[in-house]
Amino acid sequence: MRILIVEDETRLASFLQKGLTQAGHLADVAASGPAGLELAATVAYDVILLDLMLPGQNGLDVLRNLREFGLPTPVIILSALTDTQHVIRGLDAGAVDYLRKPFEFDELLARLRIVQRKTATPAEAAPLAVADLVLDPLQRIVTRGGRRVELTNREFALLELLLRHAGRVLPKTRIAEKVWDVDFDLGSNVIEVHISQLRKKLDRGATEPLLETVIGQGYRLRNLPVQV
Repeated sequence: MRILIVEDETRLASFLQKGLTQAGHLADVAASGPAGLELAATVAYDVILLDLMLPGQNGLDVLRNLREFGLPTPVIILSALTDTQHVIRGLDAGAVDYLRKPFEFDELLARLRIVQRKTATPAEAAPLAVADLVLDPLQRIVTRGGRRVELTNREFALLELLLRHAGRVLPKTRIAEKVWDVDFDLGSNVIEVHISQLRKKLDRGATEPLLETVIGQGYRLRNLPVQV
């Protein structure tokens, strides 16, 4: 999932971003209410993690503005305001969940999984396949020819993107937008390195390569008929 963290406490925001990235998500950070609102309005996020006590504009006002703008993005409030009335106000303003600080990171991940299950469309939840390659987006399992393929979280996100656009060339800019964060440096060779590693893992022991480099354009996963 692509997640926006709206949190002005630098250490907590950094911890959340690092932990979510390690768990296979994409995470951007905004340190104020207005900055969070701007990012939420310009980037398609799956979930927003929202503090209430923010500079510039408090979290409840940010949430109300999101809903007034017609943005349905699920919001989980993360707040040190723990009394019942604050929880009720947050939920009534449009949050799907309210997590009191301090909280266990594993609990946050569990609540994110609940949101993912509730919001995933049948197409998003269904396994993806070309040839003998199968990816299960909810179980996060990849196999090729019945062999389990172990991928890093970033490699998994990259492969899922390629599978959802099988047969189409994806330029580097599109991959950076969907798999890396908003501050990604397009001048780096990070995408090329990940493509190379992913290709090695997918093609190990296989007779036919699936991942192609289209020189000057980008990368493509061959849309071959599913083998049953």
